[in-house]
Amino acid sequence: MTVQQSISTNKNTILVTGGAGFIGANFLLDWIAAGLGQVINLDKLTYAGNLENLASIEQNPAHIFIAGDIADKALIAKLLAEYQPRAVVNFAAESHVDRSIHGPEDFIQTNVVGTFHLLEEVRAYWGKLSAQDQSTFRFLHVSTDEVYGSLGADDTPFTETTAYAPNSPYSASKAASDHLVRAYHHTYGLPVLTTNCSNNYGAFQFPEKLIPLVLNNALAGKPLPIYGNGSNVRDWLYVGDHCSAIRRVLAEGKVGEVYNVGGWNEKTNLDVVHTLCAILDELKPKASGSYRDQITFVKDRAGHDQRYAIDARKIERELGWKPEETFDTGIRKTVAWYLENQEWVSHVTSGEYRQWLDKNYTERAV
Repeated sequence: MTVQQSISTNKNTILVTGGAGFIGANFLLDWIAAGLGQVINLDKLTYAGNLENLASIEQNPAHIFIAGDIADKALIAKLLAEYQPRAVVNFAAESHVDRSIHGPEDFIQTNVVGTFHLLEEVRAYWGKLSAQDQSTFRFLHVSTDEVYGSLGADDTPFTETTAYAPNSPYSASKAASDHLVRAYHHTYGLPVLTTNCSNNYGAFQFPEKLIPLVLNNALAGKPLPIYGNGSNVRDWLYVGDHCSAIRRVLAEGKVGEVYNVGGWNEKTNLDVVHTLCAILDELKPKASGSYRDQITFVKDRAGHDQRYAIDARKIERELGWKPEETFDTGIRKTVAWYLENQEWVSHVTSGEYRQWLDKNYTERAV
């Protein structure tokens, strides 16, 4: 009988899935800028995955890009065996509620089936590590506050023990992935960490989400579509703060724990749009009138959650993390970035994007 020898992790290497998307790309750029080690970046390059986001590190030897799907078990196994990372950070997900309403199957395939296959291969890899490397290895799963459902105006914010009550195909698929991650820890002992974040904003966000959509339409002289009466409330988190929270959880988080990451910035959608218009009026004024003149109220999204709010006291209390940006400082940085990077915007707002806008907004009654 032969005894299988254990393998050792590369202490300088992590595997990141979905690293060409909005949050993943910001995480990679910050990680490499800080000199924290080599990143193996696996991304399927769907409509929201964009290598232009990573142009500044394209030639950096610390960044190795692999085109592929987290559901591809053979590829995951190959990458783990070849690079032997000390951690896996899973950003890969379909992440837009409206798209999940129009086509839920992609969300099930990536967020549920993909996460399952990824967990299976990581578990097999982890099982071959030495006892010391098993104890230091981490699988960090990046999730969303939407798994908790919707809050009323006077309800207390979501905590890590709030019961799950997802209301869209997107949030249901993310809830399923969260449960799988939890189960792989409790059943197999896999050293997992989960973060549930509030609405992110910042550089490189695909302009189907509220803030970049409004900025793009405003500058193009198009209507600024707001669902319903614009009273839906979200907690807004600057993407750079989110990335710093993930680094802190990866470094110091307690295995098996969940950490809610929020910005302490509850705003109605209408308030956010008014803020964007005011900043644009200041930084890039129109020939006449205000950008607010372009605001248009459209038919609400099906099953639209009224309010999300994150209680981020646990991560501050236990890990010493809190956001550095207020909404005012973060949103100004974001608007300035989009104004300075119109070439990037023009590249991502291509044919597929225009087709999506037509599908999601054109038929909505004003």
